[in-house]
Amino acid sequence: MLTCIIRYHIDPNKKEQFAQYAQNWGTAIPRAGGDLIGYYAPHEGSTTLAYGIYNIPSLAEYEAYRARLASDPLGRENYEFAQKEKFLLREDRTFLKLVSTPHGERK
Repeated sequence: MLTCIIRYHIDPNKKEQFAQYAQNWGTAIPRAGGDLIGYYAPHEGSTTLAYGIYNIPSLAEYEAYRARLASDPLGRENYEFAQKEKFLLREDRTFLKLVSTPHGERK
């Protein structure tokens, strides 16, 4: 299992648009096969950092998931919403594997 962490730099004046974006992914991501942990908006400290976190079985499954998400009507609508509203200034993805015990698998 891999955890995808998306770090967003958002326009601090458009937090409400980011919240709507996150709510839409709350429906679309599970429907496309991602195990959504959640979307997190700034609350205290940085006003520009936000995160989206979900699990996916493998990088191969990630590619299939992305294709499903792109063909999902709400997924397409959400991509277009982000482009139109321009609240996402930067987006970085990283894939992590849980290795801590007792949570991680021992080999």
